[in-house]
Amino acid sequence: MNYQQTLDFLYSKLPMFTRVGVSAFKKDLTNTIILCEALDNPQDKFKSIHVAGTNGKGSTSHMLASVLQAQGYKTGLYTSPHLKDFRERIRINGKMMSKTEVASFVKDQQKLIEKTEPSFFEVTVAMAFDYFAKNEVDVAVIEVGLGGRLDSTNIITPQISVITNISLDHINMLGNTLAEIAGEKAGIIKKNIPVIIGETQEESGPVFIKKAIAENAPIVFADSVLTAQDFKIKNSKLSLSVYQDGKIKYKDLQSDLTGVYQHKNILTVLETLAVLNEKAEIKTDQESIYKGISQVKKQTGLQGRWQTLGKNPLVICDTGHNEAGIREVIKNIAQTPYEKLHIVFGMVNDKDISKVLSLMPKNAIYYFCKPDLERGLAANALKEQAAAFNLNGNSYASVAEAKATAIQAAGTKDLIFIGGSTFVVAEAI
Repeated sequence: MNYQQTLDFLYSKLPMFTRVGVSAFKKDLTNTIILCEALDNPQDKFKSIHVAGTNGKGSTSHMLASVLQAQGYKTGLYTSPHLKDFRERIRINGKMMSKTEVASFVKDQQKLIEKTEPSFFEVTVAMAFDYFAKNEVDVAVIEVGLGGRLDSTNIITPQISVITNISLDHINMLGNTLAEIAGEKAGIIKKNIPVIIGETQEESGPVFIKKAIAENAPIVFADSVLTAQDFKIKNSKLSLSVYQDGKIKYKDLQSDLTGVYQHKNILTVLETLAVLNEKAEIKTDQESIYKGISQVKKQTGLQGRWQTLGKNPLVICDTGHNEAGIREVIKNIAQTPYEKLHIVFGMVNDKDISKVLSLMPKNAIYYFCKPDLERGLAANALKEQAAAFNLNGNSYASVAEAKATAIQAAGTKDLIFIGGSTFVVAEAI
């Protein structure tokens, strides 16, 4: 098979969560273990950092990888889902795995794949681990796909575990309360391995502490050690200073990820690196930290985080798609000057979206659309549900049509926001 035939095989033969939802979620690690044992357990051949959380785990993973690259480490990065190109999921020093290597892996493992009948995600995890091992990376940043305890990535023994935050998302799989969801995320906490929690939260904090004590895992809440102040947006960068014990630790730290919510992820990254400097063989200096955090998009290819797609009118997209993510998006919208607000909006059909809709601005013109996948919520159905929350606009046949109509309707000083679902953002980009 060539590369395109390989992708067709993976997409058509394997259950894929982004396409079909919960039916693709495997509730144990058996298939991943079988695949990796056949590959001689590649996950044991490189150092790793494991990153979970409801929101912010993608940005945090990319930031960590960027700093490690800046320090000179050969750095693997595994993330999901991809926005435009399957190979975004598997990178070394920011460079995507080649089409030839993807095709070669699937060809070599095709009999095992057909025999084991794994999910799409299970295969991509095994592919990433094999690729990182063969290329002898110094360290790999591994982002959890969904949850933690039963996620395919959870066969690694990392140098450090990171959990960014907890919010209500995927409740049909992970639990109905923050404490239940935290229990699933806490599944990545391993015996004697330090764990960094990004945000102190009343419901989830005790869950993490209990699990850490049971595993004898040193635990630190990043936001109890570090604080961020002096926020500014200048020259298309977020600038802030970081304090510890009342003393400045990083002055005018700049990030090319300009969403103000990124300060939470930056604190998580900084405390993770600080603990690694103390506990592990992975060391980073201040110069690499400044460079890595200021050049995340350039060094790792990250997209979709408060990303500017056009100017006059200003067009911005963001992948925040659950209650907590949308709250942060709305804070950013509120801090952005505009005359009229236009929102291109689409969602998936297997989530309770009422909380998200209740948060959305009522002073906007909406362009409702359906992301192009089986799980996409029909634009007319979304329009009807949104009307109950006084969110008004028209429905469109595609993301592209909704985006084009919004751009045509907007004045040069207006703001067009595109989001609601990661898949809407992927199409808009």
